Amino acid sequence: MASIYANLPSPPLLVHGKRIPFRTLQKLPLSTIKERQNCVAVVVKATGESPESSTSLSIVKSVQNIWDDSEDRLALVGLGFAALVAVWASANVITAVDKLPVVPSALEFVGILYSSWFVYRYLLLKPNREELFQIIKKSVGDILGQ
Repeated sequence: MASIYANLPSPPLLVHGKRIPFRTLQKLPLSTIKERQNCVAVVVKATGESPESSTSLSIVKSVQNIWDDSEDRLALVGLGFAALVAVWASANVITAVDKLPVVPSALEFVGILYSSWFVYRYLLLKPNREELFQIIKKSVGDILGQ
């Protein structure tokens, strides 16, 4: 990874009542503390591609392939609309259950117990974390048909 650090004079929009001629932008001399107050610090870092971006690109490409290979695009649009309706209905059901007197606290207790078990089962030890990553990769592959 390469990085560059530079102190540039402030652009004219950031300095009140002053205009900086273009000649001063070319020089970039060492400045005193008072002059540094009118400077803008710029840090530029160049990095390679990260694995997360390649994963997201592969998901986008697989969705594009499904859309391009589909003969019945109206059914895909309908499926997407049905998914949106399902999310909306789920949100309303959660709101209705939250208004019941005992159910929210019981569900919260069950959630705490399950979260504790999940942390104990998959996150505490390194072999268990690797097992979890394998399960997630397998599930993503099954969903995307890879």
